[in-house]
Amino acid sequence: MLRVVQTALGLLLCTQLATSVCPDTVSRQDWGAAPPVSRQNLTSLPAPYVVIHHTYIPAFCNSTGACEVAMRGMQSYHQQTQHWSDIGYNFCVGGTGEVYEGRGWDVVGTHAPNYNDRSTGICFIGDFRTELPTPEMLAAAKSLIACGVERGSVSADYKLLGHSQVRSTECPGTALLNEIKTWPQWDALNSTST
Repeated sequence: MLRVVQTALGLLLCTQLATSVCPDTVSRQDWGAAPPVSRQNLTSLPAPYVVIHHTYIPAFCNSTGACEVAMRGMQSYHQQTQHWSDIGYNFCVGGTGEVYEGRGWDVVGTHAPNYNDRSTGICFIGDFRTELPTPEMLAAAKSLIACGVERGSVSADYKLLGHSQVRSTECPGTALLNEIKTWPQWDALNSTST
C-alpha cells in the first residue's frame, strides 16, 4: 500500500513539475474566438523552429479586455480579409504578459511562408520597431517556448527566428529582433534560406 501511495505522489509531483513552466493561457473560448474554417496538425513533431512576430496593428494592449478585442480583430482580419482558415499565429502575448491561444500547439499556422508546417508562431501584440515588449511579455514568451519543449511540441534544439529572417518584412520590429538575438537558440539564418 505504501508503494502505491508513493507512486501516486510521485506521479502527481511529476505532473505538477511538467506543467510548472507553462504559463497560464487565455483559451480561444475565453477570448471569444470564432471557429476555424479548417485545421491541419503539424506532421513533424516536435517543431524545429519558433518564429517570433509582432502585430504592429493592432496596437499594444495592456489589459485582458483590450487584448481579447485585439485577438478577435486579428482573427477577423485573417479570416475575412486574408481568407485564412484562422488567426495566423499559434499564440500571442499581451502587454500584461498574458498568453492568448491562437491556433494552439501542434497546429500549422499561417505566419511564416516556408516555415508554417514546421514551426510554432508566437506574436507579441503591439509595435516593437523602436521599443521592447514589457518584461512580463518577454518572460511569458520564454516560458511558452520552454513549455513547448517540455510538452514535446517544440524541439529541444529548436532554432529561434524573427519573421524578417524568413520573409521581407519589418516584423518583429528592430527592437524585438535585437532582443531575441540575445536569447538562447536564436539562429542567424540567412533570410534567403528556406
